[in-house]
Amino acid sequence: MKPSRFVPPTEVPGLAARRIAADILDGVLHKRRTLDDQLEGAAAHPGLKTLSDRDRALMRRLVATILRRLGTLGHVLSRLLDRGVPTDAPRAQSALLIGAAQILWMDVPDHAAVDLSVRLVQADRRAAKYAGLINAVLRRCAREGEALIAEVSSAMIDLPPWLVARWIAAYGEDTAKAMATAIGFEPPLDLTVKSEPAGWATRLHGEALATGTVRTPLQGPITMLPGFSDGQWWVQDAAAALPARLFGELNGKSVADLCAAPGGKTAQLAQAGATVTAIDRSPARVARLKDNFGRLSFAATTVVADATEWSGEPFDAVLLDAPCSSTGTIRRHPDVAWLKNEADIGALVALQKRLLQKSVSLLKPGGMLVYCTCSLEPEEGEQAIEALLSSESCMTRVPVEPSDVAGLSELITAKGDLRTLPSHLPHEDPKLGGLDGFYAARLVKS
Repeated sequence: MKPSRFVPPTEVPGLAARRIAADILDGVLHKRRTLDDQLEGAAAHPGLKTLSDRDRALMRRLVATILRRLGTLGHVLSRLLDRGVPTDAPRAQSALLIGAAQILWMDVPDHAAVDLSVRLVQADRRAAKYAGLINAVLRRCAREGEALIAEVSSAMIDLPPWLVARWIAAYGEDTAKAMATAIGFEPPLDLTVKSEPAGWATRLHGEALATGTVRTPLQGPITMLPGFSDGQWWVQDAAAALPARLFGELNGKSVADLCAAPGGKTAQLAQAGATVTAIDRSPARVARLKDNFGRLSFAATTVVADATEWSGEPFDAVLLDAPCSSTGTIRRHPDVAWLKNEADIGALVALQKRLLQKSVSLLKPGGMLVYCTCSLEPEEGEQAIEALLSSESCMTRVPVEPSDVAGLSELITAKGDLRTLPSHLPHEDPKLGGLDGFYAARLVKS
């Protein structure tokens, strides 16, 4: 459904990008629509096609910055507003957030940030009466904002309280603070390359990580980067690239990749020489996987099916990248923090249990299972595997060794599983550090 406030761009440069940013922000915070749904595919915002590449990149960065710093923005605005943020005009709220985010964290002249936010509300019937207020508040923000940010003692203010409480319980307060701080920075672009990571790092003005991932600060359309069109690499967070490595030698082996789309790990399996059957319940996501494989010149058998109900020949290996709360991906997908809630976890844990049981049934004797989730919640990782080992006597953990993860022993838990945190892999430039939060366990069927 088209956003109700969308109108064609005016002659004022940059206003269309802010208007679309306001629509998308409203979609996340008030309509529980994901960023991906609003930015791509059939349901994407209709105004996106009117934006230049530069304005589209600005709009994306603006929305992501607001979602990453929502708690801090709330603190700053609460100090600048005697009566709080207006609640009867959503566009006024969006305009304040958009203006303040540009003033505080983005390379936008203060006067432009103020002017465009005022124009946003002037074009909205319910919000127009707040134009003077927004002008005054944002001018004060330009003068006083940095001092107000300094009052914030921890980046944990930018996460939902229920999530902060969980992370403190699971990892301790110091680690939770470090994770929140890492999430506050816009992440770099991580690429899995077919070969020669050092060479590609040079070509893409980045660096090759110890794990082989190429990390680059380059922004903009990835389709324009060297190596995209001829399929030399694919986008994949450095942490997401680790689980498929845990299988070891795969040449000639049969592998079922459950919940496979969009196919980054599937591509790793194919590149390793495996005969891959990729299963996913979403026809659109399977179509995307096929498109990616066409560009990469990889082959896999694809199946559109619910993996809990699908049956196939026993496989040498199974990769289960299970649906989860995705809390480990907040640094790349900041909307996750505000779209998920604690009540979601129970249903996901039940689904993960069914998928794990199905994975065991698809394995040959002696076959290997790698289970992973992009969640930081123990119920979806460590506890899920302990429950499986208790109920399936045929399954045994094969501990992850430092050599499996390029010597990064800090990524290995006491019981021998993989656990990456957003605060791992620090860098002198915070925008080049960090990992998605991932869990993976390696098991073998006796």
